[in-house]
Amino acid sequence: MDYVGRFAPSPTGPLHYGSLVAAVASFLDARHAGGKWLLRIEDLDPPRESIDAPREIIRQLLALGLHWDLEVLCQSSRLKSYDDALESIQTFTFPCTCSRKAVPDIYPGTCRLRKHLAPGGPYAVRLQVPRHSVSINDRCLGLQTWDLEKEVGDFIIKRKDGLHAYQLAVVVDDIHYSVSHIVRGNDLLDSTPRQLALYEQLEVSPPEYLHIPVLVDESGNKLSKQAHAKPVDTSDALTTIRSALSDLGQNTHEYSLSIKELLEKAASSWNPATIPNVHDICAPNAYLSN
Repeated sequence: MDYVGRFAPSPTGPLHYGSLVAAVASFLDARHAGGKWLLRIEDLDPPRESIDAPREIIRQLLALGLHWDLEVLCQSSRLKSYDDALESIQTFTFPCTCSRKAVPDIYPGTCRLRKHLAPGGPYAVRLQVPRHSVSINDRCLGLQTWDLEKEVGDFIIKRKDGLHAYQLAVVVDDIHYSVSHIVRGNDLLDSTPRQLALYEQLEVSPPEYLHIPVLVDESGNKLSKQAHAKPVDTSDALTTIRSALSDLGQNTHEYSLSIKELLEKAASSWNPATIPNVHDICAPNAYLSN
């Protein structure tokens, strides 16, 4: 299998340090394997997005030496592909009028027997999950297994407002670009069984997964744009990338004189086995919100 990896930020603001660490891990994993590394902008939720964010994210990555292969993919250009995928698995979907706020963590199947609704009212589309377990052998966390019906439940793949849901779009795009390896924060681990269920219904083998620890502040809260995490400083690329390498448990190659040399050496020596085996990592003070 040819290695294809990807980094897929949401354009709700500039990259913060937690996202950068995930990007560096994904980039190095791809380059170490001699594979491709793609950039995808997940712009499927306009009310939450910033018009300037995609341009700024691209600028930050380039300033830090993280160059991708192929053209940047924007999910907003792929809406027909998501509708085509929905149609191909309609046997396993149903319309749902339940309020998301009123639904427990595991969907109880209230609308499962519905196949059609009278036109007029808004409804979401849910995927009815198979009645069995799914597993991955995560390259950092080891064997992970989920009972789809008992631990996940039927989940939304198209929202009531007509927007395609994250889980569907991610899987359809990863299939389209033959993504073979996914490296991301372990805060997205609970998305994995949902995506595995979609791979199964679309009759495509899933990629390999590597979930890394997320970056947190001093109170243990995940760095996020919603929590006002500071944008990544690109004025000193060597220092910024070395900080990310250190948090990933990698050699920081202190004698590298350019960002290109540093990333080449880091890719050559990349070793996922040395990533800290902890749930999360405290971010450097410079990247914590005020």
